[in-house]
Amino acid sequence: MAAAQNEVVARQGREDEVHGVDEERPLLARPPAVRDDPGDGLSPMQRAISQTYQSTAHLATLLPTGTVMAFQLLSPIVTDQGHCVRANRAMAGALVALCGLSCFALSFTDSFRDAKGAVRYGFATRRGLWVIDGGAPLDPQAAAAYRLRFLDLVHAVVTVMVFVAVALFDHNVVSCFYPVPSEDAVQVLTVLPIAIGVVGSMLFVTFPTTRHGIGFPLSQH
Repeated sequence: MAAAQNEVVARQGREDEVHGVDEERPLLARPPAVRDDPGDGLSPMQRAISQTYQSTAHLATLLPTGTVMAFQLLSPIVTDQGHCVRANRAMAGALVALCGLSCFALSFTDSFRDAKGAVRYGFATRRGLWVIDGGAPLDPQAAAAYRLRFLDLVHAVVTVMVFVAVALFDHNVVSCFYPVPSEDAVQVLTVLPIAIGVVGSMLFVTFPTTRHGIGFPLSQH
């Protein structure tokens, strides 16, 4: 009798274990939940700013290469890596102004290849292209294709706008002029370059230029 009771108890114990495993198995087999957060540790605002940095880097390719390189090289030097005194601020302001003027002026330059295949540069004028490299000028009929247009002015203004956006994203320049910015200044310095970059990119797409001036990619022709 006791042996039969022991066998029944053991059988019930085995059934409970089996049911327990069956009940736990779906929990163990359930795949982990997918998180909406990509796991990079960045807040939405930081992620937006990071994407804007990348967009601004792409916009910087539309600026004269030499001007951008000069600004990036001289900015940490003239601003003492953001630790500015009055003289540093004056030099930083002069650097930004000169680079902006360079972007504006170089937007009116263009290039062509002569009969020997050499690249020639010049400034666009109302009459045509004024060759500035000391070589023979273009004939009037060929130079007329390079004459100054209203689109060149639009492109020059947009180029300066894009350079201002790039300058505002430079930590050394911002720290030089705003070492301890207020909350309002932080919002402006965050939103303004984004707005300029968006507007500039839209204008570049809407009003594309066909010029290949100094510091810009060369044309095949």
